Parts: sequence; structure tokens; C-alpha cells
Amino acid sequence: MTHLQIQGLSRSFPGADRAALASLDLSVAEGESLVLVGPSGCGKSTLLRLVAGLDEPTAGSIRLGGKDLARVPPQDRDVAMVFQGYALYPHRTSRENISFPLEMRKVPRADRQRRVDEVAALLGIGKLLDRYPANLSGGERQRVAIARALVREPKLFLFDEPLANLDAALRAELRVELAALVRRLGVTAIFVTHDQAEAMTMGDRIAVLSAGKLQQIGTPRAIYERPANRFVATFLGTPPMNVVEVAIADGKVTLGGRTIPAPAGAEGHATASVAFRPERAVLAEAGPGAAASGEALRLEGTIHFLEPLGDETIVHVDLAPGPAAIRLRVPGFTDLARGAAVQIDVPLEALAWFDAAGAERLDR
Repeated sequence: MTHLQIQGLSRSFPGADRAALASLDLSVAEGESLVLVGPSGCGKSTLLRLVAGLDEPTAGSIRLGGKDLARVPPQDRDVAMVFQGYALYPHRTSRENISFPLEMRKVPRADRQRRVDEVAALLGIGKLLDRYPANLSGGERQRVAIARALVREPKLFLFDEPLANLDAALRAELRVELAALVRRLGVTAIFVTHDQAEAMTMGDRIAVLSAGKLQQIGTPRAIYERPANRFVATFLGTPPMNVVEVAIADGKVTLGGRTIPAPAGAEGHATASVAFRPERAVLAEAGPGAAASGEALRLEGTIHFLEPLGDETIVHVDLAPGPAAIRLRVPGFTDLARGAAVQIDVPLEALAWFDAAGAERLDR
């Protein structure tokens, strides 16, 4: 059942070169967690502000639970928002901060106390209720901010990079806690994040935005394995997809000294981009191996940089003939050295094909 329906939503700011959002269509099902990702300035936070009623659209509509939110003030939208900067009142205790939305709704004191205690127990912050924000760590402050949103029991939760101010270890811990909590409660939520790990683990679906436009929406696996265009392919993934520009002649492409057929969708194209994930490329053993059997594409190159990360090493390779460079992963540490010549096999089924502009896939 569709819970949030956005149609033709646009937002333009005076003097801007382009619209912050351009004719966006988006729907979120009841109980679904949707994650918005994209580079800075792509429109993620603008979209949250429009849904929350903190800004007004230039065009389009927003419906929540079937209700049109046009001209509905923020306090009457039944939407709770958690900000990156916590936004706690410094002169109020944690209990007072959490209960504040209920005070504004004139909920009886006894009911306020009960609901605050329930939410605090849910988040494991009962011992923090009498402390002021200045006496809390960053993780504790964000838990209090999340509790303040939960206590309202709204129809929709909006999280605007709620973990961005935390250190890496705490961020990873709270990411799991928050994702598990949202799923356990079965609430409808929209997250905004720059962190790809958060996007992949916290969302039932991911919506990728660029320059105010929706590039692709789908499950984390679909977005990762079947990116709709070159932007999505190179935005999600660390390292991102390798991309090599190739020429097409007579429906075929020559790459790495081997000629392979171009996909049917490449007909009429003189050039294309061939892409593959770093984990799908493997260092080849001596000899023809899989490449000779037609199962893989054999590439040759020279190592120009190594990134040892402990559990894996990212190997940067300059392809021959150049000028393309690719990256691949090898487990743990490696005895490979800069300047070493290597051969790399990439399964043909791992290749993704995009048009020269990168706007669409050619191998759908």
C-alpha cells in the first residue's frame, strides 16, 4: 500500500543555475525504509524539507496516507524529522527534550512520562533521562534525538544524515541499531545519507539522485548489480565500477587484445563504455586459462599503486595499451609490487555496457 506519494515535485531557487528538484516522481510503501543517496547538492535534503513542510515546492504534489499536504503546516503533517545536528534544547534534560513534542500536543503529563519511559527503554537510554545534552556523547545525543521523533508515533520518519557527526566505529554501531529498530517497529522512514554502507544496509530500496533528478530506484542489490547508467555505476561501490571506453566496429569491440561482440543495444553506436565491479576482476594465472575458453576477458597492465587495507588490498592497474586504469581487489595483503606486469580476467557476464554519454545501458 502506497503511504507517501510524490508526483512532479520541483523546487527552484532564485538565481540558481538549475532546479534543486526537477519533476520528481516517487512513492514509498507503508512500513518501507527508503534511502536517498547522491552527491552534495543533488536535492536529497531539499526533498526531505519539502515533505516535512519546512519549504514549499515550486510545482508538484505530496500526499501522505492519501492526504494532500499542500498548505498543511509542518506541525500538522504527522511527520517527525531527525537532523544531523541533533537539534536538542541545551537547557532541557533528555527527558524534557524527548517529551517536548507531546507537550506541544498537550498530552497529559502521566501519558507523556509513560511514553518517554517506553521509548527510552527501547533505545537503552533510560539512565540518560536526567542528563543535559552537554553531558552526553555524540551517540547519546543522537539516540535522544531519535527518541524524540519516536515518541510522537508519526506516520512518517525523516532522517537527514542522522549519523554523520559520529566517529566511524560509533556510526557503524548505531547504523545497525537504527536499521534494526525501524524494521522492528514497522514504521515508514526516509533516510538521507552520503555513506554507501548506510544506504546498502538501512534501506529496503535506494533512490539515487543527481542534479535534482532521480537516476534509479530499486533494492540495494538491484542498484549495485544492475546500475541504470554510468553515474549510478560509479557512484555506488567502493571502489566504484571500472569503466573503459571502447570503439564499436561491425558490432564488435576489441579490448585487451581480444574481440568480443557488443550487445544488441549497441547497434548504431560507434563507441561505448564497458564497466565491471573491482571484485569481479581476478588476477590471472600464467597461461590462457578462462580467457581462452571464451568465458572471460583477458586484460594486461602494470601495477601503479597498492592500497593495503588489512582484509584486502586494492590494486590499481594501468591497462596496456592505455590510457585506461582499473582497480581490483585481492584478499588480505599481497606480495605484488608497483611496476609489476599482471594479467587480469573479467567474466564476460560481469560486463555492463553503457552508451558513450553514460546515460543508459545498452545491454538491458
